[in-house]
Amino acid sequence: MNLILRLAQTADIPALQALYKSTIELSCINDYTPEQIRVWAASAQNKERWKKRIEGQYFIVAIIAQAIVGFASLENGNYIDMMYVHHDHLRRGIANLLIDALEKKASSYPLKELYSNVSKTARPFFEKRGFQVVKENWIEIEGVSISNYKMVKEL
Repeated sequence: MNLILRLAQTADIPALQALYKSTIELSCINDYTPEQIRVWAASAQNKERWKKRIEGQYFIVAIIAQAIVGFASLENGNYIDMMYVHHDHLRRGIANLLIDALEKKASSYPLKELYSNVSKTARPFFEKRGFQVVKENWIEIEGVSISNYKMVKEL
């Protein structure tokens, strides 16, 4: 696997949106209802929100054969805002490489913990990486409630 990590660019937005949407639709079907998946995946369409994330966060993409196969972002040095891997590339170490890069970046800040709001689907991965559940969150998108978990890891 010839994988490259690089900083995201605004030109990546269409590929990021497609990966985000398809990953939710195909990887989360055992943990969320069809309605939850529909409203969650639809949130990918906000192009301005993607642009702000790319410009304001440490936002990296994983590339194989010139295609984006994963991405992750770190906000304020200690909050993992996004982390997604294409459903065809799961369990190949890409998420580990992405989170390693985020943890390395986070360690350059004088902060004591790393945290994220993690889906039910991603929770086992984060637990294997040393994160612990602090609390269950409920968010509402278009009137649909979706749960995730605030997870924390000491740095």
